[in-house]
Amino acid sequence: MAPGEDGRMFAGLRDKLKATNLYDAKVGAIHLKNKVGKFGNLINANHRHDEEHEKITDEKRTRIAESHRFNSFAPERDGNKIKWYVDGQDYFYAVSVALEKAKETIYIEDWWLSPELFLRRPPYYNQEWRLDQVLKRRAEAGVKIYIVVYKEVAQALSCNSAHTKHALHALCPEGTPGHGNITVMRHPDHNVFENAGDMTFYWAHHEKFIVIDYEMAFIGGLDLCFGRWDSRQHPLADVHPIGVQNEMFPGQDFNNNRIMDFHSVDDWKSNELSKADFGRMPWHDVAMCLIGDCVYDIAEHFVLRWNFVKRDKYKRSEGFDWLTMTGREGENEDLIAVQRPKHPVGEYIHHPLSPLENRSWSHEQQGTVHAQVVRSSCDWSSGILTEHSIQTAYCEIIRNAQHFVYIENQFFITATGEEQNPIHNTIGRAIVDACVKAGKEGRKFRVIIVIPAVPGFAGDLRDDAAMGTRAIMDYQYKSIHRGEHSIFEQIRSQGVDPKQHVFIFNLRSYDRLNKTPAMVEQEEKSGVKYQDVQRAEAQEIMGEGVDSTTDDQPTLGDTISEEEKERLADQKRKFEAQRGAVGESSSMDSIAHTAMLNGGKVSETKWDGDLEKEKENFVQEELYIHGKLLIVDDRIVICGSSNINDRSQMGLHDSELSIVMEDYNLMDSVMDGQPFKAGHHAATLRRLLWREHLGLLPAQPLDASKDPNAQPVDVCPNDVMEGPEYEFVADPMSDQVWDMWTGNATNNTQIFRHLFRADPDDNIKTWDDYEAFLPRHNKFKQGHLHDPFMPAEEVRQKLDQIKGHLVWMPLDFLCDAPMAEKGLQVNAYTESIYT
Repeated sequence: MAPGEDGRMFAGLRDKLKATNLYDAKVGAIHLKNKVGKFGNLINANHRHDEEHEKITDEKRTRIAESHRFNSFAPERDGNKIKWYVDGQDYFYAVSVALEKAKETIYIEDWWLSPELFLRRPPYYNQEWRLDQVLKRRAEAGVKIYIVVYKEVAQALSCNSAHTKHALHALCPEGTPGHGNITVMRHPDHNVFENAGDMTFYWAHHEKFIVIDYEMAFIGGLDLCFGRWDSRQHPLADVHPIGVQNEMFPGQDFNNNRIMDFHSVDDWKSNELSKADFGRMPWHDVAMCLIGDCVYDIAEHFVLRWNFVKRDKYKRSEGFDWLTMTGREGENEDLIAVQRPKHPVGEYIHHPLSPLENRSWSHEQQGTVHAQVVRSSCDWSSGILTEHSIQTAYCEIIRNAQHFVYIENQFFITATGEEQNPIHNTIGRAIVDACVKAGKEGRKFRVIIVIPAVPGFAGDLRDDAAMGTRAIMDYQYKSIHRGEHSIFEQIRSQGVDPKQHVFIFNLRSYDRLNKTPAMVEQEEKSGVKYQDVQRAEAQEIMGEGVDSTTDDQPTLGDTISEEEKERLADQKRKFEAQRGAVGESSSMDSIAHTAMLNGGKVSETKWDGDLEKEKENFVQEELYIHGKLLIVDDRIVICGSSNINDRSQMGLHDSELSIVMEDYNLMDSVMDGQPFKAGHHAATLRRLLWREHLGLLPAQPLDASKDPNAQPVDVCPNDVMEGPEYEFVADPMSDQVWDMWTGNATNNTQIFRHLFRADPDDNIKTWDDYEAFLPRHNKFKQGHLHDPFMPAEEVRQKLDQIKGHLVWMPLDFLCDAPMAEKGLQVNAYTESIYT
């Protein structure tokens, strides 16, 4: 036999064997052996970092991070073009425009994704802009769509990621255009038998971002899910006597966590919360859209996560490919967790699908924003050593602040040192340092923090079920001012008055349910309740979806029978048929606009019927702050998914992605009465936010098609809405602005207390105070007027005085009572869940 012939012969034999069942059995046995071997990971927490090649990768990542500011995986990038979005109406409209233009790939990472979310409103007139329908169109056009969603602990959360996955996979069935173009991963698993070794109970994938064609990215606090769409006037009401087709929040999109949490979201059409009886919880949020080099870094984070989850959970699943990436090839593909096993399952798909140099940002600067992507990530979430560059960025930027620190966040749990166990992030220490330095220098300096009055969970705060919520609130108060290691006391201990520097606020909104006497008569004559009509409307516009939420056979269909569909449609017909008999309504469906600029007065709004009956329909609710935003000195902005708590900031817990931005386009401005060069991006965002909170912006119309702030960044820049109000808030340290800010907060707080007994409140210092302030009985509905005997005109005139949404945070709430007693729910083993 000639030299080399034996090698060729055996190679040929191997090729022939590959086509046989024997070879398949061998590969299957290898996969089974490897899967069973994963159980060993239970006793080896370092199993992703102990082999030589893994150590080399870790060292490589560490060197890269150490060469970057904040020890981030991503470098600082010049020339980004970045646009801000305040509240969901503008953001979701811009997302709809951008998704519709996608040509190659879409990446989506979300904590919760609702396929039935309407990106444009009213839903009845924008049915083609439901998220699943947009994604279906793009998949049918050949766009490859990759989605990673957090796999929730079903006993604790109601997001139902199984429904998300199956609803999206079922959009393009086998044999139809687009089949296979939408792929959804859920992670992490919570059961050792699901994934043979790796599981996480407590922590979540919390990022919220989108990457489109490697050309553009969205990043911020808004998940593509129910409950997030809102306008700047933040309406609570969604009752429409003149036609249910005008509803803004169909099905489960109408939600109020203080009354009832999301329930059975796979049946997205149902809603046990009656719009005729309760207001929704309004939602305030902030996000960004960008073009520039930072898009690549956001895409890299997604590809790393995708490949890590592929390795961790779907390594032996044909339906999930590996992703490779330009710039992370060859010896650097380990940076994005690409593995090449001897018997790979799934293809290796290189991204972007067309050359990276075709992107406009790859060869010329698109804008003037110097930016850097930062993250919280670790072994369980991305297979990497712990990175907490978000916390590092927050601490450094706050500590270096010269004039003001402005924070909007869903939570505020932080430590000033090592004595506040179980809290470990040290953003609180950075705030202390900045305030003490300013105080000793005699410099005017403010830290303004805007957070929710109550973290958004269901129920009365006095209920046992609210123990977790009270624990979060307790940790927040201890972070701010209760105890010697709190921010206030640490500032005071160094001879500086914290009340001159640190100020905490909430937001609150009011509205009127348009449950007119004519509508009540319409209910009586038709024998149909408005709640049944709202369900029928939701069925009409949200009916198509997936019937199955099992892992095996998701199918297009509906969750109710044809008979039930006909019954609902018949109820709607009966209700609508009586409209002529009771007359048309001339009262407004919402009066939330009256708290805004040029919104008129409540006392001058029309009401069909007796004003004494109108009183039953006034409602209030906390305006839930969900954004994760930092603005410092009108120069620097951090925006993303990261809350201020250990879960978001430590890197070991929830995974997060944020972006640090500083605009090099400086504009003439004013700071404490002196000329000042402000960053255009930071200053214009801060001015718009403050105008919204002060009621110095007009209400938004529903049609966002002509609003520049509702378009992606490639269409047009932000409209900063110049005018007298824009100039009024230009100086963030102005005494006039501060007087209005604190004055509005004081006045609004007093009126909400007087009319509604809105809780929490400073007058509630003990549990007995709580009962005296807001008795526990069913006489009055949640959020409605407290005193039914108050004259109607007095109620209207009091509401006239509310301007914007600012209220003071009640720092004395339950100050003389234990808020979260240690026990089964809150103890040394569980407290890290709440911090």
